[in-house]
Amino acid sequence: MMGFISYLVNGISLGSVYAIIALGYTMVYGIAKMLNFAHGDVIMIGGFVVFTTVSGMGLPPVIGILISVAACTVLGVVIERIAYKPLRGASKLAVLITAIGVSYFLQNVALLIYGANTKSFTSVVTIPPLSLAGGALVISGETMVTIAACIVIMAVLSAFIKYSKSGRAMLAVSEDSGAAQLMGVNVNATIALTFAIGSALAAIAGVLLCSAYPSLTPYTGAMPGIKAFVAAVFGGIGSIPGAFIGGILLGVIEILGKAYISSQLADAIVFAVLIVVLLVKPTGLLGRQIQEKV
Repeated sequence: MMGFISYLVNGISLGSVYAIIALGYTMVYGIAKMLNFAHGDVIMIGGFVVFTTVSGMGLPPVIGILISVAACTVLGVVIERIAYKPLRGASKLAVLITAIGVSYFLQNVALLIYGANTKSFTSVVTIPPLSLAGGALVISGETMVTIAACIVIMAVLSAFIKYSKSGRAMLAVSEDSGAAQLMGVNVNATIALTFAIGSALAAIAGVLLCSAYPSLTPYTGAMPGIKAFVAAVFGGIGSIPGAFIGGILLGVIEILGKAYISSQLADAIVFAVLIVVLLVKPTGLLGRQIQEKV
């Protein structure tokens, strides 16, 4: 029984990372109606910034994390301005190809700077593990921090969207960007803010992921990025609560699949569950059907 609870906690922890990453996908799609497949590589950049500042320069972890968040925020805005803004009225295929190109560009920049060898990432979490049931269940500090960070981020982001002026502008743009612009909303600034928030969250997710699984390569963000996209679709892309639920469920399914079925088939199980969910509910668990105007 304790084994199952331990797997469940680890699944929620991994799912919390997926949920934080999925927020970037779901916000950008909900507001800009595009899929930023370079988002996973921003996670990798965030991890390398912390690795450089903490392990290389000897800065305190908190300072390293703040620098990483700032760097990824700027990177997200630059990517949107240079790669995506000129394609605002282009076909979705052109935007998709550009996103893939940006992804490979970031990976190759990291390869040139850091090389292909795996780097050992030092965890930034200093909280001691929690021992329960006489030591039968041990919850690591990384797990506790990851779950707590996910809950806090979801609560703060939901409040920001609901109550702030910028958040209401995001909602307006997501509903109808043309009408929002006529009402005085700066659509370009709103989309740039969305990329900035998503990229900042990607930096946090990268730090949490590398702290729990202490290795780092230029391809570290690729698979977590794809799985986070699956989580966003699973929960209903465009929905912030959907990203949270989709991420948690995906993490639990993956860990339980590795534990009870096969570690080699865990990824296949994750994608198979997505296919089943989309066959039953194409918009995802919390997604809503959008009526196209003709």
